[in-house]
Amino acid sequence: MNDYEHADVGGVRLAYRAWGAADAPPVVLLHGIGGGGPGDWDTVARRLADRWRVYAVDQRGHGLSDRTSGYAIDVLVADVAALLDALKLERAAVIGHSLGGVVAYLFAARFPERVAALVVEDAGLMYPRTPVPPQRPEGELPFDWDAVLALRSQIDEPDPRWRDEARGITVPTLLISGGPASYVRQETITELARALPDGALTVIDAGHMVHQDRPDEFTAAVRAFLTART
Repeated sequence: MNDYEHADVGGVRLAYRAWGAADAPPVVLLHGIGGGGPGDWDTVARRLADRWRVYAVDQRGHGLSDRTSGYAIDVLVADVAALLDALKLERAAVIGHSLGGVVAYLFAARFPERVAALVVEDAGLMYPRTPVPPQRPEGELPFDWDAVLALRSQIDEPDPRWRDEARGITVPTLLISGGPASYVRQETITELARALPDGALTVIDAGHMVHQDRPDEFTAAVRAFLTART
């Protein structure tokens, strides 16, 4: 297993692991709620590391990154910018799953000059939805339960400006959806893909966890997309 390193982002330590040559084109991987840590992105990272420098980040409140107060999607977006600064990266390809996909596309909307290419896995435009109270798993958790509660509430009642921002993304974007087995409303992914001037949509019928349950197909789609753009 790759050892963890840490970067300071405004007084908060974010943990990350890296694969590949230090001078290769950078790729940043962002997990969903409750994700991160060893095992989440390992297969994908290893398969991309022959060509890219891959950074799998534990977002704040997850894995070995700091627990904080005031969890917010906008804060996670700002963390990505600060992380690139800490790593001395002017630009990177950014890949995000679920909540990480939302963070990734909002980062691309706000900092297009810093995103070489964008991959969004099973996340689309966010609309209000009926809240379903999350059930806390028993035992010690590898993430802060307060982060889950705070971020889920923002997903249930998203800021409508986020949809406008997402529709304005100009960087090359690949959206990978999990198909009808996913609990994510697939029409929101299709809507986002159609709104983008340089957007493409690939459906891998795997459910929500495409990169874990169908890593071969996921990695093949990502490699083909990134090879032409980084």
